[in-house]
Amino acid sequence: MAKRPLPQVVIIGRPNVGKSTLFNRLIGKKLALVDDQPGVTRDRRFGEVSLLGLEFMLVDTAGWEDEDPESLPGRMRAQTEVSLKGADLALFVIDSRASLTPLDEEIARWLRAQDVPVVLVANKAEGRSGDDGIMESYALGFGEPVAISAEHGEGMAGLFEALLPLLEEKQPAEDESEEIALEEEHKPFSALSLAIVGRPNAGKSTLINRLIGENRLLTGPEAGITRDSIAVDWEWTDPESGETRQLRLVDTAGMRKKAKVQDKLERLSVADARHAIDYAEVVVLLLDATRGLEVQDLKIANLVLEEGRALMVAINKWDVAENASALFNGVRAALDEGLAQLKGVPLLAVSGLTGKGLDQMLAAAFEVREAWSRRVPTAALNRWFEHAIEANPPPAPGGKRIKLRYITQSNTRPPRFVIFGNRLDDLPASYERYLLNGIRRELGFGAVPVRLTLKSPKNPFAKD
Repeated sequence: MAKRPLPQVVIIGRPNVGKSTLFNRLIGKKLALVDDQPGVTRDRRFGEVSLLGLEFMLVDTAGWEDEDPESLPGRMRAQTEVSLKGADLALFVIDSRASLTPLDEEIARWLRAQDVPVVLVANKAEGRSGDDGIMESYALGFGEPVAISAEHGEGMAGLFEALLPLLEEKQPAEDESEEIALEEEHKPFSALSLAIVGRPNAGKSTLINRLIGENRLLTGPEAGITRDSIAVDWEWTDPESGETRQLRLVDTAGMRKKAKVQDKLERLSVADARHAIDYAEVVVLLLDATRGLEVQDLKIANLVLEEGRALMVAINKWDVAENASALFNGVRAALDEGLAQLKGVPLLAVSGLTGKGLDQMLAAAFEVREAWSRRVPTAALNRWFEHAIEANPPPAPGGKRIKLRYITQSNTRPPRFVIFGNRLDDLPASYERYLLNGIRRELGFGAVPVRLTLKSPKNPFAKD
């Protein structure tokens, strides 16, 4: 049975009325960045909500501003307007502690012209601090407002009562939900979680918009437009095989040098990008072809590898690259030197503007995830181990032989191996690298981070 989509509820309002706080409250997680500074949210963010058993998809949007359509606030407003297309309901949020503003009234006029039901939400109404604003809000023409405090969780029952008659008929039937749950329980995991990271203005949002074929993410010449890490679920059809693959694309905020990150909001954005790396399977480090590889790029790459994620590097804006062959070879050499612990990281040339190389990038991402998830049977692993030791026996420091007994794979994603033996504290780092390189090269792991642990049996007669 095809899964019936959840009804979509869009949060709309001017900046700093608490839209993202309400979004976080309803989904039960701090997904959206929240700050006293207005205009924190720029891209739409989606989250599934179950409010007292009422299920819907919630959309957080940028604050509505009356600015030139070509300016950044103007483009943010256009994204908000687009979000209402196909929506089932709009939550119009106002600040009940402030008097109605001309912007509130402008939003109300626009919403009344749309063919979407509207629930007026008077936020920041804890105690009696919002009484005057609540009385004023009747003038907006949406009937009785729902008084809430998103920050303190007050008024959620009243919000449920307002939403129920508008969304009840669009809920999945109970038998349908049970059948879907059974289908998903037995469906093998397949969606690839792919995070796009890099310095500001490398073209991350433009690239994702090109992939999905719509202007889903806000873009422009200004650096640092993206603040939240935004996930987009999407299906990609491999042009080579014709197979349809599931992906979750994650756009992240640009990551500048730590010394340059002074603003609190930017620190939150970078922390959110690091969080996205933690939960990704494959991470694409996007470079700007007009700037090449910089020290900050290598720092980001090392961060990805330290977290054990599978790494790829893509040189974006290839359509405007100068001396393309020399650029590619120079980046390849710099990566191999700067990431000495993991040579051969996949490097691709792409263009988020024209679409060049994007299918090859996605195909490579699935291949890299397969290597990152690979498990080697113990028997085959130890056959390789014996051959590796025979070809290059471990040294005997001080004339005392180091005994390597056997190896086992303890985990995947990233692959982890444990070697058991005697006197392993004396095993040189160069020999560990020899074994790690052999694992990657001969057991099909390629350029993914591999962890190696050495374990010696404890001597019961040794002093603690």
